[in-house]
Amino acid sequence: MPLFSEFGLPTAVVNTLTAAGIEEAFPIQAATLPDSLAGRDVLGRGRTGSGKTYAFLLPLVARLAANPAPRKAGKPRALILAPTRELVTQIEASLAPLAAATGLNSVIVFGGVGAQPQIDKLRRGVDIVIACPGRLEDHVQSRHADLSAIEITILDEADHMADLGFLPPVKRLMDRTPKNGQRMLFSATLDGGVDVLVKRYLHNPIVHSVDSEQSPVSAMVHHVLHVDNASRFDVLTDLAASPGRTIVFARTKYGAKGLARKLNSAGVPAVELHGNLSQNARTRNLAAFSDGTAAVMVATDIAARGIHVDDVNLVVHADPPVEHKAYLHRSGRTARAGADGTVVTLMLDDQVSDVRSLTRKAGVNATVTKFRGGTHPVLQEIAPGERSFTGGIALTAPETDEQRNMQPSSDRPRRSRGPRGGGGSGRGRAPAAGSSRGGGRQGGSRHGGGHQSAGRQASGR
Repeated sequence: MPLFSEFGLPTAVVNTLTAAGIEEAFPIQAATLPDSLAGRDVLGRGRTGSGKTYAFLLPLVARLAANPAPRKAGKPRALILAPTRELVTQIEASLAPLAAATGLNSVIVFGGVGAQPQIDKLRRGVDIVIACPGRLEDHVQSRHADLSAIEITILDEADHMADLGFLPPVKRLMDRTPKNGQRMLFSATLDGGVDVLVKRYLHNPIVHSVDSEQSPVSAMVHHVLHVDNASRFDVLTDLAASPGRTIVFARTKYGAKGLARKLNSAGVPAVELHGNLSQNARTRNLAAFSDGTAAVMVATDIAARGIHVDDVNLVVHADPPVEHKAYLHRSGRTARAGADGTVVTLMLDDQVSDVRSLTRKAGVNATVTKFRGGTHPVLQEIAPGERSFTGGIALTAPETDEQRNMQPSSDRPRRSRGPRGGGGSGRGRAPAAGSSRGGGRQGGSRHGGGHQSAGRQASGR
């Protein structure tokens, strides 16, 4: 793989990457950087986990640093739009050392938190805005943000923004940016909604397709466990108590809450991540998952695309998703940045037909094991190692309807203007003190999250 020092990036940027042990470019970065650094519009297709964050942050920082300009109140020079609050936060974490090295600054903008601190930063002047579409549109409409000076615009995970119904606000925001500005769009798939954005806003874009959405399946081992209702939770508990990092997906927020509480009662430390939690609760739960206080993350589909976790060994679909795209999005939390991973789907009798269709459409050849009650040797094959039950943790209570109504969130659905940001993200867990769970390599994945380790790039594309 080529070195970042070979692309003509600013010396300060290369030195910052080198100091973090990041020297080699991933395929999506190596493919797009020559064109993006030349000022071309770029359409990059690559699955989540392929290194897209640095693919757009490096040319963005290089462009702004090469043409310094005084900051103007409310008039940023660069815009990054992303579908979830947690992804926005992770992009900022990846940007921070690069911005510090080049004298740039930024602000993150999303709902679920107070608007005034964001407004204050915008008024003082920022170079880069990283935002969910909903809250940023509020700031634009209230004239706290003016996009007329934007030189470069990035749309990250554009397909997920389309899935969440964000295309109307994205279009309204893009319409306010200069037509001659550089634009880059990164997406795992090029569905109809994304194609509309490409045709409307990208000018003769250079297309780079490195990883398809189905490409991670080859790096994963897929299992379907045909269980009955009586054994379903016992199987889930056994897998969750195995060594390594685990994410469990439930279909509903109530299901996620219930499974997290039952796992804690069984002695497996678990936290929940779903739309019924306030932003502060989501942040606390993610921190618990990151620092090893929680052994398992139980999440809903809406969190699937926002979670960027280092070294997740196991993904469990406690409830099979409805669509194969959701299966791929969920499963993509493991086998990131070249690592291996295991995906398990729990299937009840009345779900056999649906799961067969799901795996076929996802291009997955899964091993199916049927058993009733008790334990089964396949559980040790799927997740080897001693099971550890270190005790549950206190879960954050979901906010009430009254609290949700009081909180000024611009990222929840509005009938007149379409739904807005949400989702979740996080990091891998370390083993709890005294636990026999093997926590995996802390900070051992690559490209762009809030931390890096020597010779590797952290997660968080």
